[in-house]
Amino acid sequence: MRILNKITTFIAVAIFAVSTLAMTKYAAMSWTIDKAHSAINFQITHFFTPVNGQFHDYEATVNFDPENLEESMIDVQIMVNSIDTENERRDGHLKTPDFFNAEEWPQIKFRSTNIEKRGENEFVAKGTLTIKDVSKEIELPFKLLGIMDNPMKEGTKVAGITASTTLDRTDYKVGTGDWAATAVVGDEVKVDLNLELNSTVSTDSGTY
Repeated sequence: MRILNKITTFIAVAIFAVSTLAMTKYAAMSWTIDKAHSAINFQITHFFTPVNGQFHDYEATVNFDPENLEESMIDVQIMVNSIDTENERRDGHLKTPDFFNAEEWPQIKFRSTNIEKRGENEFVAKGTLTIKDVSKEIELPFKLLGIMDNPMKEGTKVAGITASTTLDRTDYKVGTGDWAATAVVGDEVKVDLNLELNSTVSTDSGTY
């Protein structure tokens, strides 16, 4: 009888241990952006001609694991004063209250609420985009280009992500007064993100 009780107890403990392990959720891997190999670009029309620009200064928290989307998230802050359209006078105007009003609202912010898979290496981050004093729910589609061991830095992973979306600047009051009209400056802004990410591999993180 004692042997039977011991066997029963052992089985119960084993089942509990396995079920507990199955319920454990590991945090998605944390990534840092390699700014030397990344860019946040945009394009908007002036009359008929596309004009390109980018933001040089930004910060981001990226926790992403394609196998653990529930624990994944993206939080980005873009510094408006870093805008660059290769025209100093135009850049200065874009920072004024006519457009971004960088003095009062120095950051553009995006924070995801959840990330979903949409196809092979294709995902969408749903979240809130805030420009000036306007916040709107958007979807940011992105593609995972790949994840691999970084051959130049032992113990790290490198990943590539590209994302693209189109925004209406008038939704965020970017362009007021005479500039609210879209005859000269278009309303649609195409935004492209090309990000190279790095992460230190943790032996006890539960991922990779």
